Amino acid sequence: MRVFVATLGTETNTFAPLPTGLSSFQGADYDPAGVPTDRLNPFAMPMRVARERAASHGWTVMEGKVAFAMPAGVTTRHAYQFLRDQLLADLRAAMPVDMVLLGLHGAMVADGYDDAEGDLLERVRALVGPDTVVGAELDPHCHLTEAKTANADVLVLFKEYPHTDMYERAQDLVALCEATAQRRIRPVMSVFDCAMISMFHTSREPMRGFVDRIKALEGHDGVLSVSIAHGFPWGDVAGLGTRVLVITDDRAADGVALAQRLGRELIGLRDRLKPQYPGVDEALDDALASAGAPVVLADSADNPGGGAAGDSTFVLRRLIERGVADAVLGPLWDPVAVSICFDAGEGARLPLRIGGKIGPTSGAPIDAEVEVQRLARRASQAGLSGTRAPLGDVALVRIGGVRVVLNSERTQAFGTDLFTQFGVDLAVTKLVVVKSSQHFYAQFGPIAAKVIYVETPGSVTQRLTDLPYRKARRDLWPLRQG
Repeated sequence: MRVFVATLGTETNTFAPLPTGLSSFQGADYDPAGVPTDRLNPFAMPMRVARERAASHGWTVMEGKVAFAMPAGVTTRHAYQFLRDQLLADLRAAMPVDMVLLGLHGAMVADGYDDAEGDLLERVRALVGPDTVVGAELDPHCHLTEAKTANADVLVLFKEYPHTDMYERAQDLVALCEATAQRRIRPVMSVFDCAMISMFHTSREPMRGFVDRIKALEGHDGVLSVSIAHGFPWGDVAGLGTRVLVITDDRAADGVALAQRLGRELIGLRDRLKPQYPGVDEALDDALASAGAPVVLADSADNPGGGAAGDSTFVLRRLIERGVADAVLGPLWDPVAVSICFDAGEGARLPLRIGGKIGPTSGAPIDAEVEVQRLARRASQAGLSGTRAPLGDVALVRIGGVRVVLNSERTQAFGTDLFTQFGVDLAVTKLVVVKSSQHFYAQFGPIAAKVIYVETPGSVTQRLTDLPYRKARRDLWPLRQG
């Protein structure tokens, strides 16, 4: 079996102020073929599984590049076309192949390409022809467009949010593509449009039970795979929306019926899917009144994993103004402040301007007297699916009773070692503020006395009806009422 595998993608927030240029890919995960498995981007899990199959099944695996950028604003036309054409050149050099396996995201928007992965899959299909099996692993926060389903034989989405199952879903993808190439199955994809947008936390009900039920359907009555495309609400494109994807073994009518049934069930749950998002002061009142520690507050609107800058000061300012005596916040992206802290050295006390640098959704910068407590070069934290997420250079500073993890490489909070590796004991810290929407939950949830999702201004605001959509359908709930 000759197999080509590569990774290309990002999650595009069309409302975010930071553009995604070629340097955004080259500075994040931009690797030639042969990067060690333990350093692979989590979106490159099909590559990891293909390597394992090569060792156990005798496959010949040809690897293209891995290029994945931290979510931000629209990808430049040059960046997308350059990376796309590199991937296609790698594929052309590897041909003939029996399978093409791609690690994508599904919500990448480039200048001139509102459905970048749809464009990529269409070009891949045109290159390899109708008989080569084409499969892709997607993030559930994708735009599940017709261009994607029409040009792939198999699409498998992560089921969990936080995304703790990226490797397992890559195993599913590769197994289904292998069976397709060997003519043991004939996958047929059926899609149901739920005409809504939301974010579905699988860490709590009712989504926990829903995902467990769809997993139980797989492998029975001709059902090969079931995926829920949540959609990415901060991507203003025509393909925005929640969809159910069912893949059956040549049972199209059954697939259509099942996708419709599951989609209607999901619509019935929509009012219960989203947690409450109190404002900053209400959240702080709740947290400070709660027994136990730590209380974890998620600053979702400033989540770099959703395209936000990660430098907003709204929560930090209120912590300082209210004199909160025992709190830690991070990661707050501020390369300039980090550089100044390194010049000052550990133990230094100095006036420092922090955050608030990118635009109005970042808030005003904070000017404060800080103590530099810890410094670390090229730090990282636990990431998704057993990977490490780079933080860049890090400075832990203290402002009164608040400690702040300042970092030079924009990223969201994933692992508890974001704080613990710098000497922060979370077990005795009252408030822990994380710049993240939900991925933090996999590690912070089990240790938290309470988790509160906070509404702040930002590029990943939960107030979807306030966003200036131009291309998205207006009949999507909750953009429409009823």
